[in-house]
Amino acid sequence: MSTGQLGRRGFLAAAGLALAAARAPGAADAAAGGGSTGGSASSAASEPHTIRAAKPAARAAATGAPDRGRKPNFIIIYTDDQGYNDLGCYGSPLIATPRIDRMAAEGTRFTSFYAQTVCGPSRAALMTGCYPLRVATKGNRVEIHPRLHSKEVTIADLLKSVGYATAAFGKWDLAGHSNNGYEPELLPGGQGFDYHFGTPTSNDSRKGTPLLRNGEIIERPTDFDTLTQRYTDEAIAFITANRDRPFFAYIPHSMPHTELGASPKFRGTSKRGLYGDVIEEIDWNVGRLLDAVKALGLEETTYVIFASDNGPWHKKGEHGGSAAPLRGAKTSAWEGGLRVPCIMRAPGRIPAGRVCDEIACTMDLLPTLAALAGAKLPTDRVIDGHDITGLIGGKAGAAGGTEAFYYYVHTHLQAVRSGRWKLHLPRPAQPPWGFNWPKFVDPADVINIAVPLLYDLDADIGERQDVAGEHPDVVKRLLALAEKARDDIGDYNRIGRNARFFDPQPRRPDAAKWVRT
Repeated sequence: MSTGQLGRRGFLAAAGLALAAARAPGAADAAAGGGSTGGSASSAASEPHTIRAAKPAARAAATGAPDRGRKPNFIIIYTDDQGYNDLGCYGSPLIATPRIDRMAAEGTRFTSFYAQTVCGPSRAALMTGCYPLRVATKGNRVEIHPRLHSKEVTIADLLKSVGYATAAFGKWDLAGHSNNGYEPELLPGGQGFDYHFGTPTSNDSRKGTPLLRNGEIIERPTDFDTLTQRYTDEAIAFITANRDRPFFAYIPHSMPHTELGASPKFRGTSKRGLYGDVIEEIDWNVGRLLDAVKALGLEETTYVIFASDNGPWHKKGEHGGSAAPLRGAKTSAWEGGLRVPCIMRAPGRIPAGRVCDEIACTMDLLPTLAALAGAKLPTDRVIDGHDITGLIGGKAGAAGGTEAFYYYVHTHLQAVRSGRWKLHLPRPAQPPWGFNWPKFVDPADVINIAVPLLYDLDADIGERQDVAGEHPDVVKRLLALAEKARDDIGDYNRIGRNARFFDPQPRRPDAAKWVRT
């Protein structure tokens, strides 16, 4: 795709927000109407930041936004490494999640909802509505966790273009997967968010993880034991301050990715050990958010979406989760690697007590939220997600719109799903062109696939019975879909026709080594 596209800033300018497009990342707090981040690091880190909203009349004059009541609010709660089974409403026998279970009873629970295989790619897909291999990265780098290019258009950018207040509370992981070497300009303040309170990347080490407020380090090392509650405190403060205007609160929790941390109130209380303590504390804080939304009179105008970024981390043992009854885990193309719990709630807008098995994914959220908010999608690039407003709203006959869902492990296309059918593509157990992903999963799931394997997920959710020989027509159709993805998005040995590159550096040098001549 041409490097002459509008890009993020051009898109915002075209949408009538030239000032927002030109805003420097360091000005994020001012854009949110927040006060100074001055004061000691300890006091700044221990108390929720005061975020002051502008008066409605001033906001309307500044943004031209229509009346507040005409636009819904959005809250996305995104956990890290939580397995498909790790909620009561998804069958966990040991983890108690009464508030999320109640959220499911009051909304819709999705049973064929997909993210990506690991942290950074999953966040890139959510933020841009695109497969990670399609999105542009800074310097055209090919990294496991992408440094999202500043010309990419995020959910926050789109909602900001129609007058939304935007804030992120938690792990970012799109500015470099290092707590020491991240790119400050690619933190949330440079990607459409007015405000950020959280970590630049994963909580791999208690000693090395910094806690940021609008790019400034306010605590190091970060106190993991209080992090879940502090993210929620800050989110509630933001929602309260912006209750009179439409808002987007993105809450990507650092956990249950390891290292784990739980407050004294929850530590040692779960039947599932520390991992269960962490999930149960997240559940309690989801309840706090829902209670705050209700207390502010915003229930009927607020969509709350709960999902995980990928499957559980098998190698962590008791500090990892469960994907049962799915096969596989984080970093694999088996269902347990990408199929995640997802619940959506909006009283009067999303049907209560419903279970939906239609295929949907995190990439669908960008076009869906844009449609609900009245924001226009960029027209200079491919968006992989679909508008699923009809599906989540319970419209009769509504489907997800996904002809095929593609299972990429980093740059490698490994499987494709269409309807009930999933096809695993031929590949060695340890592909030489990729990172050593198999070391993270159960050895029983690390197999050489010499010929395509076909599974009927409606009858065999655990992917145990290959039925390729019984359905050669299905195999042929899914192989054609896979080839379509290779041409469009790319593969380990191919640059996709519609993959994006905004910088002059070489494009996908990793692929050249494996191109067949």
